[in-house]
Amino acid sequence: MTTAAPTRTPAPTPERPRATVDWRLRFAFLSLVWGFSFLLIKVGTEAYAPFQVTFGRLLFGTLVLAAAMAVKRERLPRGARTWGHLTVAAFFLNALPFSLFAYAELTIPSTLAGICNATSPLWGMALSLVALSEDRPTRVRVAGLGLGFLGVLTVLGAWQGFSGLDASGTVMALLASLSYPIGWIYVRRTLAGTTASHLSLTGAQLLLATVQLALVTPLFTTLPSSFPVLPLLAVVALGVLGTGVAMLVQYGLVSAVGPTTAQMVTYFIPVIATAAGVALLGESLSWSTPVGAAIVLAGAALTQARPRT
Repeated sequence: MTTAAPTRTPAPTPERPRATVDWRLRFAFLSLVWGFSFLLIKVGTEAYAPFQVTFGRLLFGTLVLAAAMAVKRERLPRGARTWGHLTVAAFFLNALPFSLFAYAELTIPSTLAGICNATSPLWGMALSLVALSEDRPTRVRVAGLGLGFLGVLTVLGAWQGFSGLDASGTVMALLASLSYPIGWIYVRRTLAGTTASHLSLTGAQLLLATVQLALVTPLFTTLPSSFPVLPLLAVVALGVLGTGVAMLVQYGLVSAVGPTTAQMVTYFIPVIATAAGVALLGESLSWSTPVGAAIVLAGAALTQARPRT
């Protein structure tokens, strides 16, 4: 209920409703494409080696960002120091986690991979306490960290000795989730004052990750004798939508609503990944998976809490 205002000279607010709808649509798009990414990885690895899936993902994602840079007439960043830091960032934020998730899904369901991805905020909070002096721990955040890892143990079925669980695949998925905060902390400490645009830095980062996979893939894989259509389309969609377009949308979302709201998309990814894996791939789902995932997400949300000022 608002107080009455003069009707002759109302305050002009024509763009606010459209902006609200706009960011919500982008938020939903990010949740869907990143949630379905784990299904696309699973489909892609049915015909292609994990490194090949990752290379294709990075290649098509880079092409999308290159096209966006051409449209906006953006140039790649300059300076050997910047490129050196971006090389490290490309490894920890793209090449390593993308490859680990692809290898993990050879032996674990896409639903479990999606839930493991939700542990990134937990790893990030734990690492920031050590690496970022300005990130002070609070009781709520420490409680969230403990709650989150309790959820991980629930998902993995710790009370029954992790029976029926592929240890190597699960460890690789958890390491992939750990790689993201390592990369972001590194970027925060080394590239915070860079004058290049976000699009320019992201495009260079993906380009470097693509080069890294281009060097590694031939050493560990052989050229496929055939190219099945469905897995190939999955890799293309993973690169174009789940990597290239998603990064552009994420940048716009952060600009529109800020990083705190934008990062909440992390909490919807495992829900969509689980629904997609069960509905489209026929993956089994025990009671501990959704219950543990809910505990993980609750813990992750608490680790992002900031003290009121």
